[in-house]
Amino acid sequence: MKSIAALQNLVTPWSDGLEPSDAELDAIEVELPLILAERDLLDALISQLDRPVSEFDARRIRRARNRVLAARRDLANRTADTSMPGDAA
Repeated sequence: MKSIAALQNLVTPWSDGLEPSDAELDAIEVELPLILAERDLLDALISQLDRPVSEFDARRIRRARNRVLAARRDLANRTADTSMPGDAA
């Protein structure tokens, strides 16, 4: 009789590549302001799903959208400023 562990190893073998690489962690760190701004926007939108939108909620959503747009702009400007190897000068 085969053991479950042997079958599991055949289906999903353990790999040392399960952890994110340093480059992936650096990319996440660069995008973190956008990720946090999108999280705040989502939180603001979820908070008003089960009730009518008040003036406070509308202001919170508008500010969260503005933070997302600003974070996207900053990220786009940051990536546009860095030239990739082989790019034309």
